[in-house]
Amino acid sequence: MPVDQIQLSKFLSFVLRHKPDEIGLTLSAEGWVNIDELLEKANATGTMFDRADLLGVVASSDKKRFSLSADGLKIRAAQGHSVSVELGLPPQEPPSVLYHGTATRFVEAILAEGLKPQARQQVHLSSDEETARQVGQRHGKPHIFKVDAGGMYARGFKFYRADNGVWLTDTVPPEFLAPATSK
Repeated sequence: MPVDQIQLSKFLSFVLRHKPDEIGLTLSAEGWVNIDELLEKANATGTMFDRADLLGVVASSDKKRFSLSADGLKIRAAQGHSVSVELGLPPQEPPSVLYHGTATRFVEAILAEGLKPQARQQVHLSSDEETARQVGQRHGKPHIFKVDAGGMYARGFKFYRADNGVWLTDTVPPEFLAPATSK
């Protein structure tokens, strides 16, 4: 019976980003887990898939949520962890402008307090407005913030680029936020 790729992607995101212990996994400090161990523990707990299914999800993920180790033996989530991991990404100079999508109901709090990682380890930023809009729509009517990443970088804030292209930073103070142009 073919595996539902969307369901498998959601399962992998859940386990590799938030609850590895749900199936008895322990992530390395960098978020890696051995693929064979992942398969064994997932199948033992009733989520049935094989290496080909997993590699199919990695290859077809539009958001490139997962990274494989160079030797192809390990997998990790590219970003978005609520469990403590150190992805080992080097700080990089970001584009001058990045974007953040959220629901309109959060705008007032964000304008007062800035962007915070909430349940995640870092704030996620997009290099384009459309991706930010898609993220914001997941939570309701979207609002897109333009982030003065160049100004933040000049003031010493660190930025990291995940394997899937998502930009990460620890926080975005309100003075670096402006509404993006709406479509």
